[in-house]
Amino acid sequence: MHDLAIRGGTAVLGGVVVRCDIGITGGRIATIAERIAEAARVVDADGLLVLPGGVDSHCHVEEPFPEGGFQEESWESASRSAFAGGTTTLVAHTPQFKGGMLMEQHRAARARAARGMIDHGFHQIIADPSGAAMAEIPALVADGVGSLKAFLTYDALHLDDAGFLQVLQAARRHGLMVHVHCENYDAINLATRALLAAGHVAPKYHAVSRPPVVEREATHRAIALAELVGQPIQVFHVSCAEVAEEIARAQARGVPVKGETCPQYLVLTAEDMDRPGFEGAKFMCSPAPRAAADHEGVWSMIRRGVLDVVTSDHCGFSFEGTRGKGKNGRDAGFDAIPNGIPGLAARLPLLFSEGVSKGRIDLVAFAKLVAENPARIARLYPRKGVIAVGSDADLVLWDAGRRVTITNDLMQHAIDYTPYEGMEVTGWPAMTIRRGEVVMQDGVVTAEPGSGEWLPR
Repeated sequence: MHDLAIRGGTAVLGGVVVRCDIGITGGRIATIAERIAEAARVVDADGLLVLPGGVDSHCHVEEPFPEGGFQEESWESASRSAFAGGTTTLVAHTPQFKGGMLMEQHRAARARAARGMIDHGFHQIIADPSGAAMAEIPALVADGVGSLKAFLTYDALHLDDAGFLQVLQAARRHGLMVHVHCENYDAINLATRALLAAGHVAPKYHAVSRPPVVEREATHRAIALAELVGQPIQVFHVSCAEVAEEIARAQARGVPVKGETCPQYLVLTAEDMDRPGFEGAKFMCSPAPRAAADHEGVWSMIRRGVLDVVTSDHCGFSFEGTRGKGKNGRDAGFDAIPNGIPGLAARLPLLFSEGVSKGRIDLVAFAKLVAENPARIARLYPRKGVIAVGSDADLVLWDAGRRVTITNDLMQHAIDYTPYEGMEVTGWPAMTIRRGEVVMQDGVVTAEPGSGEWLPR
């Protein structure tokens, strides 16, 4: 007798797609069979796909600001939004502030995340690789942190080459992955000063200040320094094919570098930031969305396997409010508008619709991009990211033919807008199951706050 049986669905089991029943006991997958006769509860999945629950290994949730206060997206609201979109695992970020330490922020972040409903881990941001701070890395590792994050831009987070090399060396000593935000800090500052001096302050100039070459150069440099140290890295949020080519060339040399992209680089463009008034601020993120012609280049890199993970890079700032996009005034220069867009719930529907429904990728590739590959890189596989006996029963039942127009209400996040408002997608989650518990059905999230688990990596 199983606790739960998912009966009659078409499941993605690693590299194959097969109609089968799935039996769940004690929160884990116990049986995969042609027919499971008995279970305490049966879910009829006839006509639905059964996919591994999404693993979003790049998001920002309830992070503190250096000046005080927190991001609007709490762990409770982030959990609701993730479940609504078919995601069951998040790996978020713990900040380090210049001159600050690591463990105090880590403990506080874990306490905040424990109030949510989703299983979670953390990347530790290193903004100031001082001796005292870096001496706390062994304690982080002992508590289950498996990765460091380096930013090559942003005043509050920027690492120069020397600092980045310190992070790479520390990661190599402790067996950690390094994730990198690649943009050239000095080039962006030079362009920003020139644009502002010329009176070019509107949101659209955000993209002008950080063109693809700025991302490409920093990606090349990050890979070269990682190759020098012998440290694996993953380049986050690759925006276009010319940047991905740097990763492809390194991979061809045998360098252990991975590439990740996000839905915003498949459906948004720089022109979205040129909307009337302040509306363009809703689409500002870094790297900036590129031209519409760049979308197919990113898809090509996905099909080649150069970019093998698609995450949300959820970093939500509402359009209104004191913590939102206009917190410095609607007439503020583009450099004073908070960067980041929300995307937890939209990630899987957008990628499925643009990828599977339009024939760009198949179901197996989709499951790898949104679940298996991020779980592998985050060292959560095979507990997470795959439908297999012994794995956590994290599943999403998917209605492949359902057509939905995205609205902000459907996103169920704390942010007051979605940049994907009005987009029609084909394919939508009907039910999300986390560790054998139905946590979302037909858009209604029923998980209890505090039920998420910490995932040591």
